[in-house]
Amino acid sequence: MSAAADFEQIPAFELHAPASQAAPFVFNSPHSGRHYPQRFLDMSRLDANVIRRSEDCYVDELFSGAVACGAPLLMANFPRAYLDVNREPWELDPRMFCEPVPAYANIRSPRVAGGLGTVPKLVGEGLDIYRGRLPLAEAVSRIETIYEPYHECLKRLLIETHCAFGHGILIDCHSMPAGVRSGESALRPDFIIGDRFGVSAAPALTECVIRLLSARGYCVVHNKPYAGGFITEHYGRPAQGLHALQIEINRSLYMDERTLEKTQGFHALMDDLTGFVHELMIVAGQYFTEYPLAAE
Repeated sequence: MSAAADFEQIPAFELHAPASQAAPFVFNSPHSGRHYPQRFLDMSRLDANVIRRSEDCYVDELFSGAVACGAPLLMANFPRAYLDVNREPWELDPRMFCEPVPAYANIRSPRVAGGLGTVPKLVGEGLDIYRGRLPLAEAVSRIETIYEPYHECLKRLLIETHCAFGHGILIDCHSMPAGVRSGESALRPDFIIGDRFGVSAAPALTECVIRLLSARGYCVVHNKPYAGGFITEHYGRPAQGLHALQIEINRSLYMDERTLEKTQGFHALMDDLTGFVHELMIVAGQYFTEYPLAAE
């Protein structure tokens, strides 16, 4: 059995695209996948509810309005606990596998040390996913069958967007636990906007996102404690006209973290995000018309 067999009935990921792309934006939801293959669950020591603690529940739905606004949305169906595409392709913990990992694997990254590599070891508050060690072939299958095609698709979308508009903007969409605080303060933000401390996107774009969300009454902070992961860092090249921002949404705005059910706030938040995306496309379009590369 392999990763390909795990996703015979449902695609590992999906691209939802408008008939004609109307703006230089690409939206990405890499952690909202909620198809847990039975083979994977059989490997796990966790029950079907606990294993979802790392999932960005419903984030793909929250940003689904982006398609009607004229931008593509790439979304995972595979769960983050199974494979994390917001990592380097070979961030692997050698202690997880029966055989030695390849020499080119990054075994010393902070994310691997924290149990959150490309094939994660942990979910939630340090809960081990697996009953024992895995065959290395398991990780190789997931990376070659799902990770690599996912990034090929995302890269193609950004290249096509850049070619069509002269620049491209990736919005990487995530959620965060309700109790997350910003920095050392007691502030519990509704949104955290990450731009790798100004490296992955033009500052004016980051400021625009913060301003538009704040105008809707939300508490928005910048980079702390989430500045963006591998996707934001890897695809953000402002000097080349490619910008990447990470958006983290506080789950308390739209769901019950204990039951994983949507709350009454879900549809209001989805409507707000669709309105925000529409406004962002207008404002960013005006900005990039004046400053094509925006490599501030």
